[in-house]
Amino acid sequence: MNSSVMTSILIYYNCEVSQMISEKYGMEYMLSLRKFLRSETYQMLINPDLEMWDFSPAGLFDMWESEQITGNPRNSLYIRRD
Repeated sequence: MNSSVMTSILIYYNCEVSQMISEKYGMEYMLSLRKFLRSETYQMLINPDLEMWDFSPAGLFDMWESEQITGNPRNSLYIRRD
């Protein structure tokens, strides 16, 4: 995947997931964006080996939320599919 496509994908996810965080937790958009960008979930998203660009924004939000609650985004039901 070329870098301009990856940049576009990341901009889309950054906007969508940050908006979900803002709406659910009532925080300002820029704060929610910073929290997402500093998360392990985001580090997983930008890792091209994981190919997470197939995930929905809702799935990434669930991973981020699981990370906030449990300390590990891999605890997300979206990944575990329990």
